[in-house]
Formats: sequence, C-alpha cells, structure tokens
Amino acid sequence: MALTEPFSGLRRIAHHSQTGNRAELAAVTIAILAVAAVLSVLFSVSWGASDASLFDVAHAIMTGNQDAIGSRDRIIIFDIRLPRAILGFLVGASLAVCGAAMQGLFRNPLADPGLVGVSAGAGLGAVIMIVLGGSLAAPLSGLMGFYALPFAAFVGGLATTLILYKVATRHGQTSVATMLLAGIALSALAGAATGFLVYLANDQQLRDLTFWSMGSLAGATWAKVFAIAPIMLAAFAVLPFMARGLNAITLGEATAFHMGISVQRLKNITILAVAAATGAGVAVSGGIGFVGIVVPHLLRLVIGPDHRYLLPACALLGGSMLIMADLVARTVAAPAELPIGIITAVVGGPFFLWILLRNRSRLAL
Repeated sequence: MALTEPFSGLRRIAHHSQTGNRAELAAVTIAILAVAAVLSVLFSVSWGASDASLFDVAHAIMTGNQDAIGSRDRIIIFDIRLPRAILGFLVGASLAVCGAAMQGLFRNPLADPGLVGVSAGAGLGAVIMIVLGGSLAAPLSGLMGFYALPFAAFVGGLATTLILYKVATRHGQTSVATMLLAGIALSALAGAATGFLVYLANDQQLRDLTFWSMGSLAGATWAKVFAIAPIMLAAFAVLPFMARGLNAITLGEATAFHMGISVQRLKNITILAVAAATGAGVAVSGGIGFVGIVVPHLLRLVIGPDHRYLLPACALLGGSMLIMADLVARTVAAPAELPIGIITAVVGGPFFLWILLRNRSRLAL
C-alpha cells in the first residue's frame, strides 16, 4: 500500500496540472472567440454595397455617432444590416448552445435540435400561428401580439423535445439509434402537418412561409430582435448554471444523483431552455441545420467536454459562424440571395458523416 501512494499522488498532481492547462486553454479560446464575434458582426455590417469603411462602421457603432457615415449608408447599416447581424448571432448562438446542452443531457454526440426533430416541431408551431393566427388561434394572436409567433414555436419545440426524451430514454439510458429514428419520425409528422397547413394557406401566408423551407435571415428587423432577445438571453443565463449537472450526468444518472445533482430538475430546466431558445430561433429564421452539431464538436476537440467552458464558447462560435454563413449566403450569388440553410448544410453534412464514421463502432449504428 505504501508503494502505491507515491504513484497515486503523482497521478493526482498530473490530473490537476492537466485540468489547469485545459482551463487556461479554454479561457484563452473564449477570449479569442469573443474578439472574433465582434469582428464578425462588424465585417458583416460593413461588407456590401455601401461607401462606409470597416473603421467608419466600427466607430459609428461603438460611439453611437451615426453622423460619421452618410445618410444612405446609415439606413443600410443601422436599419438593415445591423439587426440582421445581431439576429444571426442570437440564432447561431442559441442553436450551438442548445446542441451542446442536448448532447450532454442525452449523453451522445448526435443530439441536435435540427437532427432530432425539435426544430421541425418548433417550425410547425410557428406555421400553425401564421396560417391559423387569424382564425382558430386568433385569441392567442390578439393577446400576445408579435410574441405569439415565438411562443407558438416554443410550444412546438417543447412538445417535440418531451416526446423525444420519453421515447428514447428507458431505465435511465438513452438509445442513440432510438433517438435518431424517433427524431426522423417526429420530423416526418411535423413536415406532414406543415405541408397540410401550407396547402390551406392563402397567397399572403404562402409568401410568409417561403423562407421556412431552408432558413433565412432576410426578414430581420429590430422588432424581431427585441422579440426573441429576452427569450434567448434568459436561456443563455440559465444553461450555464446547469453545467455542473451536465458534466455529472455524462457519467450516468445514478452517478449524478449520488453526486448531489437533482437529475429530474436538471432535465426539466435544460429541456425548457432548449425548447425556448430553439423555438425563438425557428420563429424568426426558419429551420437552419447542423450548427448545433458542428460547433460543439469542434470546440470539444479544442477545450474538452467541460460544460462550464463549452457552453459560452459554443455561444460565441455559433453566433460568429452563422453570421459568416449569412454573409456568404447574401453575397455569393448577389444580387440574389441563397437560403442560409444551404450554406450550413454544405458544411455540416460532411461533418456529420465524419462524426458517424468516427463513432460508428461505439454507437453500434
């Protein structure tokens, strides 16, 4: 016993040293991502048909002095591009954070709001409000006003998440194969219901529903930013407090319970936050896939699986990536504009296949 104690001490020292180095790396990474997020917003706002330079735009935004740029550029930047960039950052951050939270909760690398049907359910809720908002859902629409659409998307996302969790989890264990198949089934059902509602829609409603198929930020306005920002910021504020529980639950629900984690409370809060943020994002941008699976995996390769660092890093990288994807979508085929879902699918599809190939023996798929 005495012979093993020095080696145990060395292992503990090595573990603490590795943990400290990983924490320092995570802090540096988050700082770099914060700078990159600011630069991505400025670059997106300044890129395009205007005479204002990046420096002029940055000066006008940071100081609030809009006189630094011309009146035409002022309208383009502050009324069109800036709300679009902020909306894109919020949506990208919410998708990435929700993906990381779902992967931690379900304890598998394939959970993602888009892949497992949560986004489809949220989209169905939003479509119900758009098509039936003037008839069956008129009382809710009249009571909540502009917030009725995000609320309907939230309810749809929450219902889908709860059904998915009940179907995929048995005896405290979540089956990856069952989760994926259930997600496909739920997406198909939501798609069928959405198609039926589209069939019933009039011409004006069809124009409103056009961007839902592949996602877009073209309809970004300050009103939409102010409508979804409180919902997403509330989810962002809550999820970091779940980081310790998400770290513990990766070892199993029984182990997490013995570590003092209220597992059921963790599930309830995480599912509610994911549904709220995903629903709000889908309500204003439509279905945008793969952000929630690409970003967490990239960051786990760099800073590790600790959710205390992973969640804020996902918010910064996810927001920046969606802003840059939107920039590509609106400039690569200018003056036309590609749906942003095409850009994220081009990047995320091969990445998802790589994850499947990398984990196929462990996932038994």
